[in-house]
Amino acid sequence: MSEYYELLGVARDASDDDIKKAYRRAAMQYHPDRNSDPGAEGRFKEIAEAYEVLRDPNKRAAYDRYGKAGVNGSAGSGAGGFGHVDLSEALNIFMRDFGGFESMFGGGRDPTEARRGQDIRVTVRLTLGDVAVGAKRTVKLKTQIQCKACTGSGGARGARPARCSSCGGSGEVRRATRSVFGQFVSVAPCTVCQGEGVVITQPCEVCRGEGRVKGERTVQVEIPPGVSSNNYITMRGQGAVGRRNAPAGDLLVMIEVKDDERFERQGDDLYYDLVLSFSQAALGAQVVVPTPTGEEPVAVPGGVQPGTVLRIKGKGLPRLGQTTPGDLNVRVSLWTPDSLTDEQRRLFEALAKVEGSPPKESGSFWSRLKEALGA
Repeated sequence: MSEYYELLGVARDASDDDIKKAYRRAAMQYHPDRNSDPGAEGRFKEIAEAYEVLRDPNKRAAYDRYGKAGVNGSAGSGAGGFGHVDLSEALNIFMRDFGGFESMFGGGRDPTEARRGQDIRVTVRLTLGDVAVGAKRTVKLKTQIQCKACTGSGGARGARPARCSSCGGSGEVRRATRSVFGQFVSVAPCTVCQGEGVVITQPCEVCRGEGRVKGERTVQVEIPPGVSSNNYITMRGQGAVGRRNAPAGDLLVMIEVKDDERFERQGDDLYYDLVLSFSQAALGAQVVVPTPTGEEPVAVPGGVQPGTVLRIKGKGLPRLGQTTPGDLNVRVSLWTPDSLTDEQRRLFEALAKVEGSPPKESGSFWSRLKEALGA
């Protein structure tokens, strides 16, 4: 990961205000809800980690003196341990200091935001086959839905809300206080109407003025190919409905991919272990190996050595948001029978007389095996 000051694009003597401005600018650029690039999420988490260190005087001093070791609980910094942030923490940091995109660009808080529905989080489990081609799921939600009796208004049939007499319909209450320094004016949401500016004088008998009731509904979720267990999908406005026709919350679809015992996944590439008999390895063979979407024929060359990796281009998993898929890597291993029939023993004994001796220098083979296994 890059150095913290470089990540935020500030000098080492930058002020606290400069650091906050730089973080906001970088966070807006890489926020996963605005940037669909595969690397944006990782960058967003990195800059959040950098900001959390540099905004704290003690952590920043420890970082300036010891580097990252100083904020990871080592080097005797006394600043306390600090680990890498995950996506949830990075989002919370952004919301904590800036309150989301709306508050950054929309001025004051929308009065309906207080009545906004809750976000809902659900988990969708996928197989590796689903990851390869994408999937569609129907998610059933037990949540707040709009009251049909009042169509979400919260008022009885034909009744109209009345202007709040406390705030005069502004939704805000201003209080002025005087001191030796002059007059101070504080503005706060009206406690009578909760900032709406109106009050329900004749509430709906079904929802009792809420405009929503408990119920069930279904949402269709379309999942693109190439996802992994650390991905999630944000469906705006598909969460719980808000009070009295206020905006609905969001639906967060968390992806969980079930392990497939046939494969080892490394990003978009897959690894499959192919076990060959001695005769197949010596003579070569035409075999069939599994892929996430079916089977694929593979020509094994004669004389193939254990540890050899046969790469099948484009038969791995799709790259999220791209058209070029990963590869399927077939790792060759050799099967040795643990018991022989009389006929097999006779044939092996005959082979032993004519097969010759193995190479005396076996270092090249082991280095190839080590390289193939990624050691």
